[in-house]
Amino acid sequence: MKTANIVMLLALIGVCLLVELMGGWLTSSGVSTWYPSLAKPFWTPPNFLFGPIWTVLYILMGVALWLIWLTPTRRAKGWAYLFFSLQLVANLIWSGLFFWLHSPFFALIDILLLLLLIIATIWSFHRIRPLAAYLLLPYLLWVAYATALNGAIWHLNG
Repeated sequence: MKTANIVMLLALIGVCLLVELMGGWLTSSGVSTWYPSLAKPFWTPPNFLFGPIWTVLYILMGVALWLIWLTPTRRAKGWAYLFFSLQLVANLIWSGLFFWLHSPFFALIDILLLLLLIIATIWSFHRIRPLAAYLLLPYLLWVAYATALNGAIWHLNG
């Protein structure tokens, strides 16, 4: 494998992990003070699981994007990059809305948009390189679960 390809892989994973770090910074303000005071459904996972799960998902996102970048075709890459970028931004905004602004309602609106953007990203990636789309399926499942959790928290605390 060419050095440039490895550098790009590391750069794309790095960008995704940077978004995770920024989201973590937004989350840190509310996760130890506000979040524990909320009523949560019985199926809420323990806090220590969130970090490792998100790290794996962000790495998978970076690898999936790299596979798109590696694919020689230019067919539909613009849409793939656009949807990927938009879902990454919506992902970061969710942390700010939920944990920093303490707004489960607006976070729920954002995460519903995020779900649609992930689906659009998977669809656009699949058209270019199916493996890249498959790498995003755990992310889609986790965000679907997080959406249900967000909705339950909003309902229980509304």
